[in-house]
Amino acid sequence: MKFKLFRILTIILSFFFLTGFVPILSIVGPSVTVITSGNIYKAGAQFLVNQRIEKETGKNSLTLIKETLIEETDKKNKKNSFDEDLRQLVETRIKMTRQKLDNQNLQKLLKKRIEVTRSILKINNTTQ
Repeated sequence: MKFKLFRILTIILSFFFLTGFVPILSIVGPSVTVITSGNIYKAGAQFLVNQRIEKETGKNSLTLIKETLIEETDKKNKKNSFDEDLRQLVETRIKMTRQKLDNQNLQKLLKKRIEVTRSILKINNTTQ
């Protein structure tokens, strides 16, 4: 008797797992809920919500949540990448502007020193 029951269970389980009978997964969740909490209404609601999500999106709820999280992570990474690129661009522009200002200040200082030196030596603005 035990061997016959074992054989029947083996055939049924092999049918579920080897033929790709996916709806068994949508029944496992609510059945676990019924077993652990004893709340049949909660399990029924969970089953109906999962079926509705699968009907609307073509994906089960776990896959849908996983893809949504991956998309949000990708968006954050792209935003962070954009922010980093913008920060580097601004820093580069600031450095270039500082260098230009330093060059202009150096040229002004050089011209002023030349004028002071000429005035001290009493040399006209003639070139020699």
